[in-house]
Amino acid sequence: MSKNNINIKNRKAKFQYEVLEKFIAGIKLAGTEIKSIRAGKAGIAESFCEFHHGELFVINMHVEEYSHATHFNHTPKSERKLLLNKKELRKLEKQVTSSGLTIIPLRLFINDRGFAKLSIALCKGKKIHDKRETIKDRDSKRRLDRIKKEFN
Repeated sequence: MSKNNINIKNRKAKFQYEVLEKFIAGIKLAGTEIKSIRAGKAGIAESFCEFHHGELFVINMHVEEYSHATHFNHTPKSERKLLLNKKELRKLEKQVTSSGLTIIPLRLFINDRGFAKLSIALCKGKKIHDKRETIKDRDSKRRLDRIKKEFN
């Protein structure tokens, strides 16, 4: 089996949320969904996770329809079940319900064994002034890198 370097990131997540804790979860997928992900045709930009009856689902994750499939193709924005240990699920559900935190997907990737995995994080939403600080820090770091580059 060839190595797939699928690494789909949610770039807005670290800007809009403060990451508290990270987890890696498996995803329950149909055959055409995994083929589309292996082709790199998926997006997690506006997705989030919710609990339904003690199970964790990713909502708004876009997986394009597989081009070589017949009429048995999947729907692009359906809910997909995330696979975690019961202990991790209970811990996450407790923190989400009591603290008002959210679970956001950070990265979708294919592991060494060929399974699709989703890196999720327990996050707290940033306020406007926190986002401004992030922008300010990023700009100052960029300026310092330019100055260092000029002297080298």
